Amino acid sequence: MATEGNNLSNYDKNKLPDASDFRIGIVVSEWNDEITEGLYNGAYNALVENKVQPKRIVRWNVPGSFELVYGCKKMQESFDMLDAIIAIGSVIEGETKHFDFVCQGVSQGIKDLNVNNEIPVIFCVLTDQNMQQAIDRSGGKHGNKGTEAAIAAIKMAKLRQDARY
Repeated sequence: MATEGNNLSNYDKNKLPDASDFRIGIVVSEWNDEITEGLYNGAYNALVENKVQPKRIVRWNVPGSFELVYGCKKMQESFDMLDAIIAIGSVIEGETKHFDFVCQGVSQGIKDLNVNNEIPVIFCVLTDQNMQQAIDRSGGKHGNKGTEAAIAAIKMAKLRQDARY
């Protein structure tokens, strides 16, 4: 596993751009909510720690990870003043091919949103083999992938801002 031996929450705060004027959207899957809430908390706390004002963080919930694509698309359309969007979900492998279809659809859908629209969407969807791996990556021994997604959102928001000038 790529996260083996790594804490996803480690980053150098001094290398990040000023995020105090950014507005960030977060779309959260309700499926596997014990995992997605941990990811959301990691993302939210990292954004606030890096000076994104809480009132400038918009959260929407969707039923499952597959619905993240639609939720992010609607958020892009509704909030043209957003600087980045984080898509938070958790898909845990089962005994059927459903896992493969959901993971493929979500990853391709978020890729399409990034290619076809101006507001970057950060992929924070855990695709784990079991619940323990998801726990370890959503605030457990490997830190929090939500924190990593928030840092990526700040960096991409800055890139978007710089590209406009």
